[in-house]
Amino acid sequence: MDAFFASVEQASKPSLRGKAVIVGGLGPRGVVATCSYEARVFGVHSAMPMAQARRLAPNAAYLVPRFGFYRTISEQVMGLLRALSPLVEPLSLDEAFVDLEAGGAAWDEESARLTGVKLRADIRAVTGLTGSVGLAASKMLAKIASEQAKPDGLVLIQPGTERALLGPMPVRTLPGVGPATGDHLRRAGITTVEEIAEAGEDELVRLLGKAHGHALYAMALARDDRPVVAERETKSVSVEDTYDVDIHDRLRVGLEVQRLADRCVRRLRGAGLSGRTIVLKVRRYDFSTLTRSETLRGPTDDPAVVREAAARLLESVDTTGGVRLLGVGVSGLADYTQEDLFAQAAGERAEGPAEDVADETVREEVEPVERRWAAGHDVRHAEYGHGWVQGSGLGRVTVRFETPDSEPGRVRTFRIDDPALEPADPLPLVERRPELQGRPELQD
Repeated sequence: MDAFFASVEQASKPSLRGKAVIVGGLGPRGVVATCSYEARVFGVHSAMPMAQARRLAPNAAYLVPRFGFYRTISEQVMGLLRALSPLVEPLSLDEAFVDLEAGGAAWDEESARLTGVKLRADIRAVTGLTGSVGLAASKMLAKIASEQAKPDGLVLIQPGTERALLGPMPVRTLPGVGPATGDHLRRAGITTVEEIAEAGEDELVRLLGKAHGHALYAMALARDDRPVVAERETKSVSVEDTYDVDIHDRLRVGLEVQRLADRCVRRLRGAGLSGRTIVLKVRRYDFSTLTRSETLRGPTDDPAVVREAAARLLESVDTTGGVRLLGVGVSGLADYTQEDLFAQAAGERAEGPAEDVADETVREEVEPVERRWAAGHDVRHAEYGHGWVQGSGLGRVTVRFETPDSEPGRVRTFRIDDPALEPADPLPLVERRPELQGRPELQD
């Protein structure tokens, strides 16, 4: 999908179409999650500090992500992919590998191209958004082709042309070549993929080690036999928060760890899993990162157990000077639970089903966000209808009233406690249309 988060926001908000849109954390330590192609003209890119993005593009629209809405649209796209093949390997909300041969959707170059053309049309019909398709004989080459196709295009790498295509490309094009490996190769006089191939396997092993050297040499020769894997086994479940201001109060740190533990358990239960190893992550004021772990006697999804273990792990961490990030995770996963002696020792617990505990935690997290009126999030006014938050501050919230199929709307300002204004669910980007009847994969 092309600039996925930003494209969703532009499709939702007519006043932002054709304009620079930047989605991410808006606090002092926020980073850019995605930006529109209009914003990229100014040099903004994903993972850039938000403060730097604001300097480069001060007039852009800055929005807080709506991950739940993005996930809904992602599921629509993944449904289209799974209609083509049983072998779909999602990489993220907006990207996936598909083995077209396994589903009989393509068997040669021409059928693959036609399938790609139809897929792009279906994605636009279902979501109103554009996606770019890369077609090739391997995952590595398909990924490269999809990058070449962006935005809103299709690129097919013909069999037999792979070496010629890869040769002049920079070494960073290949998977696994990050900044450090790229600099290491550059110091050795290797800057292109062809120069990797010319250096030879022995030289690459000497420079990068056996495993990395072998793998990189094979990729430079366009060799990639990795299969498309439909299901990836989850190895861990974790949550973390980065704080706008360092936390110095030890009591507050402990409360944050407890809150993260509850969120982690909720996610664990949502996946139908339990785990034996509790992990605490602490990034301190000086960017040093510490991790501590504890392995329990059996797998658990009990929030009391996870909270207690996380609290014990925190006792061994020095938070003097301040904390900028905290995280809690669970690994050693299983699809069953076991009564845990630590939980029994905890004594009396709150009565009621687990769902009640989770719902209470959800309310604690959502209500502050609603009171802050996050920029870009949906609202409804009793008189003016559906809109979205442009900004808030000094006891006021500014709302633009428009919908995905309306003209750019008017802006109005209200008190943040106006009883006529309330949070709302996002409106669908594309309504069901008669021409989609008879094609269930386009209607789910």
